[in-house]
Amino acid sequence: MTANEARSKSSTDEWKSTGHALAYLARADKIPHRAEGERVLLDHVPLDAGRILDLGSGDGRLLALLRVDRPNFEGIAMDFSGAMLDAARRRFATDRGLKVIKHDLNLPLPASLGKFDAIVSSFAIHHCPHNRKRALYGEVFEHLAPGGFFCNLDHVASPTPALHVRFLNAIGSTPETEDRSNKLLDVETQLGWLRSIGFSDVDCYWKWLELALLIGLKPESE
Repeated sequence: MTANEARSKSSTDEWKSTGHALAYLARADKIPHRAEGERVLLDHVPLDAGRILDLGSGDGRLLALLRVDRPNFEGIAMDFSGAMLDAARRRFATDRGLKVIKHDLNLPLPASLGKFDAIVSSFAIHHCPHNRKRALYGEVFEHLAPGGFFCNLDHVASPTPALHVRFLNAIGSTPETEDRSNKLLDVETQLGWLRSIGFSDVDCYWKWLELALLIGLKPESE
């Protein structure tokens, strides 16, 4: 195992810690402008979506928000943190239309998942190595039904070190205390990947410093 691989494994293993996961949940609602990005994401998921997959679902926050105006969709919440999975199961204990499953996004998505009208993610994919991000986007495309939407609200890289520090200061962090599991990548590279995979209408639909919403549509006919 190389030094880089060891660091990647160590940072990923942090999310298997209940303390690390619960500390994140305590901070999540305090992320500046998060609700703005979520609002734009919600605006772009069709109200008649029949099946929705949430990658790195955490405690199920995003699926719960989607449920408000889409009471009948079948949803899957996917995460690999035990604490997050427990929180999601508690949240959806009485909702038979939502299933919670354990899966590490660093591994290929199970073929058995089937097709979805929308695949969403919120502050999860940036923990994957860059080559895995690219592969995951391809898997998302394959799991979307024609006309389906991919909406990824995520933490991205700043174009300059100064802007990165500005972002950290805005969220009450510093270069010394920032999450070492972050593997940040710039917006343009990711948009280029989505276009090359075959997504249409690809763009950054919302952005505040290092928070960005990337959306792509799977064409009706390929």
